[in-house]
Amino acid sequence: MEAHRDGAESSVQVELHGLSIYTHHGVTEAEQEVGQRLVIDVSFDVPDCDAVLTDRLEDTIDYSEVADIVALAATERSYRTLERLGGVIGERLMERFGCDLVRVRAAKPEPPIPLAIEEVAVEVTREGPEPELDEEDEPGDTA
Repeated sequence: MEAHRDGAESSVQVELHGLSIYTHHGVTEAEQEVGQRLVIDVSFDVPDCDAVLTDRLEDTIDYSEVADIVALAATERSYRTLERLGGVIGERLMERFGCDLVRVRAAKPEPPIPLAIEEVAVEVTREGPEPELDEEDEPGDTA
């Protein structure tokens, strides 16, 4: 969280819901060859989001860039599992925006299952590494 001039702290969470993309992910040959629609939701924290104070577009996240990153990750190659796809999307968002926590939900609205089912989905949460402690901040240090 970021401390502001007035002493208040704020955090910003960016969310994109319902990004519908035609992909070629799955275990079966049909899923990989014919493809299917996925619906992807992402949410992530935005460290040091100055737009809370400035109201300037250049101080926040460009939502279309987020959508482009997700769409590219989902279409540039095939994965057998939605878990791996979610992990790749999370990694890319963390790298680009420096966030510490990303959640990616990928759903198949028409899964290849011979039963009536609305959707199958996987949610992947990725967290960045904890900041390293300085030697003087080591736990148990009694100095």
